Amino acid sequence: MSDYHPPNDLEEVVNSEVKEWHFHIYFHQRNADQHQAALDLRDAVLRLRRDGAFVAVPLFRVNTDPIGPHPIGSYEIWVPSTSFSSVFSFLCMNRGSLSILVHPLTREARKDHELRNAWIGPPFPLDLSTLPVKTEELPIQYPSVKLGYSAPEPEFTLDQRRRIGANLERILKGEKEAARAPMN
Repeated sequence: MSDYHPPNDLEEVVNSEVKEWHFHIYFHQRNADQHQAALDLRDAVLRLRRDGAFVAVPLFRVNTDPIGPHPIGSYEIWVPSTSFSSVFSFLCMNRGSLSILVHPLTREARKDHELRNAWIGPPFPLDLSTLPVKTEELPIQYPSVKLGYSAPEPEFTLDQRRRIGANLERILKGEKEAARAPMN
């Protein structure tokens, strides 16, 4: 039996929340159809960002060879947590046959890629030896957009979160299928 118990202190959980994510779109670089599908998906993300569907920033570079831990052609899309579900949904429904690695951005890049990841589509083995175990600085990207770790203030205060949680519990009392939160 595991000795690990997930935290349940609101402030601790909020303060450790992941604020930025990477989506790595993988394609077989020698397969012209997959390469084009990856570029088409990238263009769709860029158009939807321009049109306001979500905030997502593909890196300017598309890697046509393995790079870092990534074993095949790929490109990166940075997403702040406020757009995570919208981008995840779009990529999940529109990836075609492409595989996508999703991971948080924290000070522990190796853990992010190895243990804290998710795959949309079949996974690929990564070369984790290229990644640092831990860094002092958060990997802040695109601070000019003032989202993610660069956001000037949290979306909700702790008191607002408590009120939202209490209200949700009241509403869910009438839903017989919804689990109840423990009293302590």
